Amino acid sequence: MATVSYSQNIMDDEYEKLIRRMNPPRVVIDNDSCKNATVIQVDSANKHGILLEVVQVLTDLNLVITKAYISSDGGWFMDVFNVTNQEGNKITDEAMLDYIMKSLGPDSSFASSMRRSVGVTTGMDYTSIELIGSDRPGLLSEVTAVLTNLKCNVVNAEVWTHNTRAAAIMQVTDEETGERRLHQLMFADRDYERAAGEVLDEKERPNVSVVNWQDKDYSVVTIRCKDRPKLLFDTICTLTDMQYVVFHGNVDAEGPVAHQEYCIRHIDGSPVKSDAERQRVIQCLEAAIERRVSEGLKLELCTTDRVGLLSDVTRIFRENSLTVTRAEVTTRAGKAVNIFYVRDSSGYPVDAKIIESVRQTIGQTILRVKGNIAELNPAPQESPTRFLFGGLFKSRSFCNFGLVRSYS
Repeated sequence: MATVSYSQNIMDDEYEKLIRRMNPPRVVIDNDSCKNATVIQVDSANKHGILLEVVQVLTDLNLVITKAYISSDGGWFMDVFNVTNQEGNKITDEAMLDYIMKSLGPDSSFASSMRRSVGVTTGMDYTSIELIGSDRPGLLSEVTAVLTNLKCNVVNAEVWTHNTRAAAIMQVTDEETGERRLHQLMFADRDYERAAGEVLDEKERPNVSVVNWQDKDYSVVTIRCKDRPKLLFDTICTLTDMQYVVFHGNVDAEGPVAHQEYCIRHIDGSPVKSDAERQRVIQCLEAAIERRVSEGLKLELCTTDRVGLLSDVTRIFRENSLTVTRAEVTTRAGKAVNIFYVRDSSGYPVDAKIIESVRQTIGQTILRVKGNIAELNPAPQESPTRFLFGGLFKSRSFCNFGLVRSYS
């Protein structure tokens, strides 16, 4: 049976390559037809996951997708994206435009992009560690302390916390971490299931609905929520990982509120079949939207990298009762650029005096505050969703924080 499956996979792969050679992707980049955005059109033979692959390329370039039109009925895929840079301007850099053409055009290979997006990279000079478990105070500090004691230097890491759960991917090389993999880790850990008795703020909660369009045999997903970077990637990533195909879509994110609408079917060709399935799609999309939303004060650390740096910084946070709700750790050319979102572990607003004390300890030119402390809203005390990776943590046990896998 395994041999038959392996042979079938080879045949499918060769057939896909043949279709691609007969119908190579076509990319058109237009800087004239829209006054405030660069228009990128991608036409290609259709396959499951291609929409995510295209969005992944644009997201990796930190481009802002303000509008998108999606169509993939039949065997052909056509997408139109209106994109800008982070400053809201058209893309005029020739090197970036050339990279987009090469990444999405006939000479591209989406396979490498997809492998990178799921966090599986090959190499002999690094180890990648995936962790998943309950959200509780002090874990980031404790985990990094253990790695430091083992003479391991964390040069890249992504840490997410959501709905009492936490996921982390840590690497000791400068390879990219996989944000799609973080979605997959938390999805597998069922972080989309709300804690019993949890009270939701309906004003902050994403507005997600799923209804069946009987005449066309589609399910229509409608999303309305506050816009933010990488929102489109997060929703498309989740639908793809849940084995749904987007046949048509319309995205509008030109204002502070993003509107997304998708006509979907399950990969087996069926629309959403039951109310239980509909509720699960809604819950998973809500979770995907919320995971990347960073609660707390944003701190940026920039300094020369060294073994134990992350352990020392998170220990100082912990000793000052600061909880890290999200972290991004990057090392390039011996320089560490780390982003932390922190809250007071008690649930009260962050005290400006504590932040200044932490900055003095670490170095005021090394650790900078990004944003206004006074604008932070107080969080409910002992909120179940806001208390990992900071705060005083005395136990040395990691029994509730599971090692999913490590690979070298």
